[in-house]
Amino acid sequence: MAWNKTHKAQSKDKILQSAALLFTHQGFEQVSIDQVMEKAKMTRGAFYSHFSSKSDLYAQALAKASKVAQQRISTNTRNDLQQLALSYLSVQHINDITEQACPLAFLVSDINQQDATVRAAYTDIFEKFIQQTQDLTQDRQLAIQNSVMMIGGLAIARAIENNDFSDEILQACQCAVKASSINKKQCAKEKEKEKEEGGI
Repeated sequence: MAWNKTHKAQSKDKILQSAALLFTHQGFEQVSIDQVMEKAKMTRGAFYSHFSSKSDLYAQALAKASKVAQQRISTNTRNDLQQLALSYLSVQHINDITEQACPLAFLVSDINQQDATVRAAYTDIFEKFIQQTQDLTQDRQLAIQNSVMMIGGLAIARAIENNDFSDEILQACQCAVKASSINKKQCAKEKEKEKEEGGI
């Protein structure tokens, strides 16, 4: 019994890994259940033991892809917002064909056409991204601004059929995130100075 549960969990994880990679790079409509199962080296019949529909698979695959992307962010940022921006808003990320690519940016134009279950999954992932950014800024509004800047900037840079223009977009967004970080630190210094002067 224990082996069966373990085997089932492993099989589901293989399907999710395959689906996360395919969906992130191709979108919902371009990927079939047969393609996912073929990549996972399993038969289509095994699919319905784990998922109720393609949308169910898509939602769970989004969550899977997000966890991998978040691990990449944590590894590359060293708890620094500017490092996050440099890593996220990069040509390397645009060209990433692995499971580490961020589904928030790669699928942003795909999600709006999906059902409520999928959009709810995307919303949850976006909230987690904001929280991860907020952990670096201690400011939710700033975290939302920077998250939208990074995700939107990467999504547009990927869509541009001009490498120089794409690089320009990435660099502009990097600078905007950096400026927001510097401004926050400057504001904090000014507030501290005001407190000190007020205490004299």
